[in-house]
Amino acid sequence: MTRSPLLDLPGAIGHPDGPDGGPDADVASHHGDPFAEQRAASRGAVVVDRSHRGLVVVTGADRTNWLHLLVSQQVAELAEGEGTEGLVLDVQGRVEHHAVISHVDGAVWLSVEPGAAPALAAYLESMKFWSDVAVRDASAEFAQLSVVGPQVTDVLTAAGVEIPADPESALALPGGGVVRRTPWPLDETSVDLLIPRDGLVDWWERLRGAGAVPAGLDTFEALRVASLRPRLGVDTDDRTIPHEVGWIGSAVHLTKGCYRGQETVSRVANLGRPPRQMVLLHLASGDDALPPPGTPVLTAEGGRAVGRIGTAVRHFELGSVALALVKRSAVAAADGPATVWVADDREEGVPGPATIDPDSVPPDSGEPPGRAAVRRLQG
Repeated sequence: MTRSPLLDLPGAIGHPDGPDGGPDADVASHHGDPFAEQRAASRGAVVVDRSHRGLVVVTGADRTNWLHLLVSQQVAELAEGEGTEGLVLDVQGRVEHHAVISHVDGAVWLSVEPGAAPALAAYLESMKFWSDVAVRDASAEFAQLSVVGPQVTDVLTAAGVEIPADPESALALPGGGVVRRTPWPLDETSVDLLIPRDGLVDWWERLRGAGAVPAGLDTFEALRVASLRPRLGVDTDDRTIPHEVGWIGSAVHLTKGCYRGQETVSRVANLGRPPRQMVLLHLASGDDALPPPGTPVLTAEGGRAVGRIGTAVRHFELGSVALALVKRSAVAAADGPATVWVADDREEGVPGPATIDPDSVPPDSGEPPGRAAVRRLQG
């Protein structure tokens, strides 16, 4: 993806990784004061440049029925104006793609992670066979802006944008594109705009003129982490299954028909529990650099590796926090905050302490129904 032209506007600060370091290097990190931008998102409304995300568009008479066979979510009956999330899994049930899905104007729009659109489009193209569908990578045609905050309705109304009535619903934008309500990173006060890429700067100024405060991706990521929403390729690794990161329900329908990887999804849902859980860690990093994705999480006693860090952020209220995939055994016995250690790759090699937020631990709903059935059959 090309560098966003919004990075050249006054006040935009790029990511420290530089143009070749990291998936978010093509958009602004912040606009001068990350904490002030987060406060503006929690009290008013901000606009965030997420134009580096990819986009795949599927058209044709068979578009929803065909996609239904390939993704983890129920999309066969996805009506015009409706949206959801979905995954593409490999044969072992591990997550390969995550998409925010909207069915608008005779097309299914799949918003995906930066750089992921070519691979997803190629996979979908290879599965067309005789179906009446057309697949295209539309990343160069459309860009994404996100407006977040309790005053999002006021801002978009002032900007002349009609707002979808329900969470996850979507509408066509006059002049091309989509406006879609999303339930995160702030509860039902977030809207994504897929707009023609050549109008990106004009839309940015239009939304700012309507009252949205400019905010960098750091703000969006901090809010996302606080809402316990995973990001593919950052909070996941090549072994991640949907159950580990909370995608059951939002992106996986447990009773739909066959799709690749369904056997693993059903087996874990009915007979077992995922080997890892995504939790929120409170870090004791202070002013130190935040741990990068993939940093090991260690036990407090013995330093045994039990997980990995995903997204680490500085939140304006929570402090330094991170999403982490951690073995169930490391969190199962905790009645309160469980202490772990985060490996430190700096020269002194001293790991930093962290605590698992107990409110982030998925509740244990009891014995899985499949295991209970087996137990009853065995007497």
